Amino acid sequence: MASFPDFVNENEIGKLLLNLMDHTEIVRDLTFAPDGSLILVSASRDKTLRVWDLKDDGNMMKVLRGHQNWVYCCAFSPDSSILCSVGAGKAVFLWDMDKYNMIRKLEGHYNDVVACEFSPDGALLATASYDTRVYVWDPHIGSILFELGHLYPPPTPIFAGGDNGRWVRSVSFSHDGVHIASLADDRLVRFWRIDRSYPIEVAPLNKGLCSAFSTDGSVLAAGTQDGNVHFWATPTYVSSLQHLCRMAIRRVMTTSQVQKLPVPPKIMEFLTYQII
Repeated sequence: MASFPDFVNENEIGKLLLNLMDHTEIVRDLTFAPDGSLILVSASRDKTLRVWDLKDDGNMMKVLRGHQNWVYCCAFSPDSSILCSVGAGKAVFLWDMDKYNMIRKLEGHYNDVVACEFSPDGALLATASYDTRVYVWDPHIGSILFELGHLYPPPTPIFAGGDNGRWVRSVSFSHDGVHIASLADDRLVRFWRIDRSYPIEVAPLNKGLCSAFSTDGSVLAAGTQDGNVHFWATPTYVSSLQHLCRMAIRRVMTTSQVQKLPVPPKIMEFLTYQII
C-alpha cells in the first residue's frame, strides 16, 4: 500500500495515493475529521464503520460495530470528538472518537434514519428519516429538542414505518447555525429556521437525494437520483448577537458543562436551545 504524502504536488494530481479495501460491501458515506488530522471514517452496507489514519499509510485504526443493518451516513461533530452514524434502522448512534466506543443510541424515529449532521457549534444534531421527520437533538444528553415534519398531520407510527410518500432523504445545517435544509420524496426542498416549526421557504425538486450548504451559507446545492445538481440562493438572515454568543459558548462547552453555570433559568434555557 502506498504511503500518503504530507502534501501533493502538481505532478501527483490525479495519481492514486491509497486504496482501502477492507469493507466487504458497498461504501455509502465518507467523512473526514474536521480537526485536520486526516482521520477518515467510512460507512458501509457491511454494517460497520471503519476509522482510517491517512497519515499512517491509510492504516485502519478501528472498526465500529453496533449497527444491525446497512450504515447510510456518518458525520463528525465540529470538534471531532463525536461521530454520529445512521442507517437501516430506527436508532441514531453516537461514538466517542477518543475511546472508539459507543456513547449512546438515540431512539425516537419510526423508520430508517438516512442522514445526519451536527450544527456548527456542535450543540445540535439533525437526523432525517423515512418516517417523514427531521429530529433536532441535543446529542450530549440524548433528548429531542424539536421536530420538523414533512407530512401534515403527522403519520401514525404504523404509517411512518412504511412507504408513506414523504421519506426525508437529506438534512443539512447552514454555517450560521440557524437554517436547516431538507429534501423529501414529495418533490420539495424545504428551508427551515431553528426558531420556526414550519418551513420559511419551499422550492420544487424532483428525486432529491443529497444536499450541502456553501461555506458562506448563501447557496444550497442538491443532488438528484437522475444525475442532476440544482442550486438555490438561501434565505437571507442576520444572526442575532445573542445567537452568536450562544454559538461561541456552545463550541467549547457541552450541555452538562453549561448546566453548571450560575446563570438565570431563562439564559440557561437559551444556551441549551430549550428556547430559541
